[in-house]
Amino acid sequence: MASYVDGFIIPIKKRNLKSYKQMAAMGCKLWLKHGALSFFECIMDDFSQHGMGFKKMCSLKSGETAVFAFIVYKSKAHRNQVNRKVMKEMEALEKSAPMKMPFDMKRFAMAGCQVIVSSNKKGKI
Repeated sequence: MASYVDGFIIPIKKRNLKSYKQMAAMGCKLWLKHGALSFFECIMDDFSQHGMGFKKMCSLKSGETAVFAFIVYKSKAHRNQVNRKVMKEMEALEKSAPMKMPFDMKRFAMAGCQVIVSSNKKGKI
């Protein structure tokens, strides 16, 4: 059972979603290749929830949405091991074909998260 997750919130211009999806697909392949258990990239499309909400929290501008993404690992140590391998491969790729980020890195947020409650496929906690 997974016990560690990296979570991301990424404000992005809607016109950049196609480029982002291509980058995310490559990222998915890399993280899974190097041992991540699961990899999710989700485009937010319903901001009508109660409370502050992601739209306000992200200070989304006209023509923007946000990505909610997360990568699942066995443990924090496993995450660190996987990320070292991914970063090494990404650095090599960047040298041969520099990539332009389809979002503003200054507005990108990330956190490592220790899982405290989860369910299995049968829905049991």
